[in-house]
Amino acid sequence: MTVESLWTYRAGVFEDESLSVIGFDVEAVDGVIGTVDEESNVAGDSFVVVDVGFWSFGRRVLLPAAAVTRIDPHARSVHLALTKEEIEGAPEFDENTYRAPAYRTRLDDHYGRLPVA
Repeated sequence: MTVESLWTYRAGVFEDESLSVIGFDVEAVDGVIGTVDEESNVAGDSFVVVDVGFWSFGRRVLLPAAAVTRIDPHARSVHLALTKEEIEGAPEFDENTYRAPAYRTRLDDHYGRLPVA
């Protein structure tokens, strides 16, 4: 998957722009990993920040929009194309730098080589 498309939702996944997924459960391919703590739906810069506290105490991860395969508003869940291991290997989330270009480059390198397509 190209870097540019990592930060864009797949066609048909996020059709209701008024929907907020904050508080939704997040399910990796191999099970629930946490809940959405923050989101961005800006075109070309969409992502979710997931609190994986029950799985890895106090940890948060930033996931690019392309990792999301389905949003179920009735079940209040976000489904991913990634495994727990792939998410666990992501660069450490830092509240102060997660929007910085250098951090995004590290995320592009990590998620760009994973099968999120």
